[in-house]
Parts: sequence; C-alpha cells; structure tokens
Amino acid sequence: MNTTYNVKVWKTGTRKQARGITHTVRWALDGKEWRQPFATAALADSFRSELVSATRHGEAFSLTTGRPVSHQSDSGTVSWYQFALQFTDAQWHRTSGNNRKNVAKALMTTTIALLRTPPPTAFKPVDVRTALREFAFNTKRREETPPEVAAILKWIERNTLSMDAWEEPAKVEAVLNAVSSLLDGTPAAASSAKRNRRILNVAMEYAVKHRILRSNPLPKGRGTSPKTSSAVDKRALLNRGQAARLLGWVRLRPRGGQRLHAFFATMYYAGPRPEEAVAMVVHDVRLPDEDAEDQWGELLFHTAQPEVGKNWTNDGQIHEERGLKGRAEDDMRSVPCRPALTKLLRAHIQAEKLKPGDLLFPGEKGEMLAGSVIRRAWRSARREVLDPQECASPLGKRVYDLRHTCLTNWLNDGVPPAQVAEWAGNSVPVLLAIYARCIVGHLPDLKKRIEAGGDLPDLSER
Repeated sequence: MNTTYNVKVWKTGTRKQARGITHTVRWALDGKEWRQPFATAALADSFRSELVSATRHGEAFSLTTGRPVSHQSDSGTVSWYQFALQFTDAQWHRTSGNNRKNVAKALMTTTIALLRTPPPTAFKPVDVRTALREFAFNTKRREETPPEVAAILKWIERNTLSMDAWEEPAKVEAVLNAVSSLLDGTPAAASSAKRNRRILNVAMEYAVKHRILRSNPLPKGRGTSPKTSSAVDKRALLNRGQAARLLGWVRLRPRGGQRLHAFFATMYYAGPRPEEAVAMVVHDVRLPDEDAEDQWGELLFHTAQPEVGKNWTNDGQIHEERGLKGRAEDDMRSVPCRPALTKLLRAHIQAEKLKPGDLLFPGEKGEMLAGSVIRRAWRSARREVLDPQECASPLGKRVYDLRHTCLTNWLNDGVPPAQVAEWAGNSVPVLLAIYARCIVGHLPDLKKRIEAGGDLPDLSER
C-alpha cells in the first residue's frame, strides 16, 4: 500500500533569507517529514488548511507525493510519450523551424531518460534517437514514418513511464542531468543545457495548464540552471590585417570566390547577421552615382532567411523566411554603406549582372546561398591564412565573428551605443552586455576626465 492515515501537521514556520521571508509548511507521514515553502503567509496558510481539512475528513495521504489522494492529478493515466506528442503538436504551428528542432531534441533526450528499461539491442541507439527526433516529435513527418522506425516508436510507446514520474524528485533530477549532458556523459555547453531546461519548463507549464500535473516539478530559483554569458570573447575578434588576409584569400578562391568575398565583406563592414545578409536582394542596396562626391550608400535589412532544414519548415524549403530578430514582422532597419563597401558591392553587382529583384549573394544556380558553403569557405580561409596557433584559437572561428568585429569597431571608433544598437538590430542593454568588454582605446581620455574632477584638498598643514 502506498498511502497512509498516520498524518501530523505542524505549525507554519518562517525563515528570513536574503530574498525575503520564506513561510514553510511542515507535516509528517508515518514519521517521515515533508516540507513545502511559500513566498507569502497567505499561501502557506491556505495549503496548511487543505492538509488539515484532509486529515479531519479521514482522507489517505500518498507516501509518494506526500499529498492527500484527492490532490493527485491525472498524471498516472497519461504516459510521458503521449504527453510529449501532444505538446509537440500544440507548439508546432506557433513556433519557428529552429525552435521546433530544439524542442524535438530536448524531448528526445527526456524520453530516453523516462524509459522503464533500455531499448533492446536490436535497436541501435542512433536509430532510437533519430526515430524520436525526426519522426515522433516532428508533426509534419509523423505520418511518413517508415515501418522500421514505426517499430521503434511502438516499443517506446509501450515502455515509457507515466507522467507521475515527474512527482519523484530523483527522476526529475535524472532527467535534468540527461538534458544537461552529451552522449558520452560529459557536460553539454551551458547554453544548450539552459535551452533544454527552458523547453522542459514550457512543457511542464503546459501539463499544469491541462491538469495533467498539479504543479511544475522543475526546481526554481538561483543555482537551478547553468550560468551563461552573452559577452563576446575578445580572442575571437579580427584585427584589420587578419580580416584583410582572410577576405583576400576568399576572393581568390576558384569556385564562387568573388560572391563569397562580397558576402563576408558586407558582414565585416555593415554587421548584419548571416541570415539577414543571405536574404538581401539587389534593390536593398542604395548606391550613389559613380561620379558622386560622397560615396556613402545605404543598406536596407527587412527579412531574415535562417537555414533550418526542409523537414522543419512549413513549405519544405531549407530556409525559413522571417522578419528581423526582435522586431515586428514588417519592420526594417538601414545601415550606412561606407565607400569601401560601396565600391565593392557596385563591382559585385556589375560582375554578376544582377537585376534589382535578384538575390544580392546568390548560390551557383541562383538559389539561396547555403550555410554549408559559407562555413566551408570560411574554414578553408582560416586554415590557409592563419598560423597553426591562431587557427586553433577562437580567432574568427565562426562567420558570426565578422559581425562581432564590425560592431566592436564601431563602438571603439566612438559611435554612440544607441546608434550602434540601431544599426545592429539590438537593444542598447543587449549591445552593452555583449560588447562592453571589447571597448578599448578610450582609457587615456577617461583617466583625464576622472583626474579633472579633482583630488581631496591637503589638510595636513592646517
């Protein structure tokens, strides 16, 4: 029997902490103490009253959850796998392709952690993960499941724990460890672990909303999630000489070198995100006349085309068309095009014989420039241009580091942060959180300003 009538409820206790006073309800079942903290006295008193009322009515208490049997949810009647499919379908039509992919990865890892027994040896581990990630938790492809994949999913459906597993603290901890680790058991990147926990938290809130769980079982508060930093690593930034050598090597690349050189130069000089740069068309570039005295132009950004894979987009395309990050769907921003970039883009448009409606940086067949092509060219440039020590370092390791270098250069050249944020498509707080450590060259002037404020008068002679 997993219930008891031997219940004792104590008075609510209080404890003063740095974040305020915590009100804790304490009770015992068969001598084992249970605790439930609350932020306010009213919430604690209400919960304690429910416990007292249950004991007066002669209600049994669960030794698993510590709560009255009437408090138990429908978690025992729903399997985790059934719930995960329901949650996937509910999220599918209101999320982006990348988000869908991340949700599938998090649910895949969680499902494996919630199996009653390890999969049989007839199923390869990679096939189990693929079945869950690419078919079970992909609303679009689920009906296309091949027979061999369907067999795996049938076994998983029969051998997944019910949702009341989330009422066991040890099982919750095991799941959180799984979504925070790589396949070999080593810790995953803090950003990945945090993203997975965030997805699970949304899933748990969904379960509470639909009365599958009574409360969110995931731990809250400080220290429950790995710390991440959004600040740019200064070691990843390129100086002008390094950038010139890398872009020069790309320009001389026999296959698509001129196009990729123009793409990378736009990122270095104007700082767009890669998905914004690939989405540009020719008429988004406002160039002055060749004989104009002022050769500053203007670049317009209004669309992003992140590469998410055809299995995760609504239309089956590799790229997903979206608005600019953090802005309204039809919003846009303009960025000044310096004379060096004006000259380069004009020559690029003429050499490629591009028309106003054409993609500014097309692939070899006029299609959207593939991320794999961009990354492969950049890796080759680093390998050929940088010395072994530099190549092994974070220096320009990602194509995105060209954007980081551009924004850092603007800040170091004295452009006001508000203006840099507008050109970059960031808010000022986010911009400073990312780039504050990289702002250099202003220290001598700042020292003079501090000294100009004056020192304390010498009172020793009085």
